Amino acid sequence: MNPIKVAVVGVGRWGVHLLRNFLSHPQAQIAAIIDHHPEHLAAVKQQFNLDNSVLLTTQWQNIGEVPDLEAVAIATTAASHYPLIKDALQRKYHVLAEKPLTLEPTECEELCQLAEYQQRLLMVDHTYLFHPAVERGQAIINGEQLGELRYGYASRTHLGPVRQDVDALWDLAIHDIAIFNHWLNQTPVTVSARGTVWLQPQEGLADLVWVTLNYDSGFQAYIHLCWLNPDKQRRLTVVGSRGSLIFDEMSPNAPLTMLHGQLNHEDQRFIPVNQRQEILEIPKQEPLYKVCDRFISGIIHHTPIEISSGWVGTKLVKILSALTTSLQLGGKTIPVEQIITNS
Repeated sequence: MNPIKVAVVGVGRWGVHLLRNFLSHPQAQIAAIIDHHPEHLAAVKQQFNLDNSVLLTTQWQNIGEVPDLEAVAIATTAASHYPLIKDALQRKYHVLAEKPLTLEPTECEELCQLAEYQQRLLMVDHTYLFHPAVERGQAIINGEQLGELRYGYASRTHLGPVRQDVDALWDLAIHDIAIFNHWLNQTPVTVSARGTVWLQPQEGLADLVWVTLNYDSGFQAYIHLCWLNPDKQRRLTVVGSRGSLIFDEMSPNAPLTMLHGQLNHEDQRFIPVNQRQEILEIPKQEPLYKVCDRFISGIIHHTPIEISSGWVGTKLVKILSALTTSLQLGGKTIPVEQIITNS
């Protein structure tokens, strides 16, 4: 069969990686690249030695010039997602969108309903859900190897890049919330957030955010987010009664480890026992390639992408919206059901 013709919209910091992976996919063909910056188009044409048959344009409207186009991958600013995705779906293109799906829950729901009406895939690029460490971690948790799950914590910090369209909450938190939800097979029922603004006070964009997620099972997760911290961290832990599961991206040789151990109550004391570290083997695979592959496969085989569907993206946007409300109210606990109304 003929390869799936794909257009990539936005070839900045992340879009260029989407382009690279689609170019290497045997069942995909890059037919067009759209970016407002002509210098970005010139750079990718030279970097990837693109054929002259690939349409390079600064105008989204020109996408209609591409014959037999079937799919678009959108990696533009979050605020631009809604109109681009809506128009793409109305043109009956399958859509892969960078996270977050949009900045408004009602817009997310509208796009999901439109995708269903048009019978087109709407997939959100929640790359971590395709990470081999996250997949292996889910198997560990599903197998109850940690015992009773108690709580979790995560840190996502670095010195930049600093966004000017969204705050650190919207830029960073979605990754860890997605992993916690996926591993627990739950979504939080209440949330809270506190933040601090240093760099952009007029815009009110928080540089540091502390997040709390409360799940119906009693599990709690805490997330530390900051984009002006030289101590780069990408670490998430789930603690259970028999051990802890740690996903640490900054540990290239052991990104996923399980620390076994528990406490025995002896002679009115609590004694640590059965302590050992287990480095879990994971395959060497690029998560973003798996995202692109799943998108192309879903188009070819007409199969839904439940792990990272538009509806999954919608739930995450609603959680972030509840956290934003809490942030604005100085850390007040917000029931997510106030935001999640139609899914």
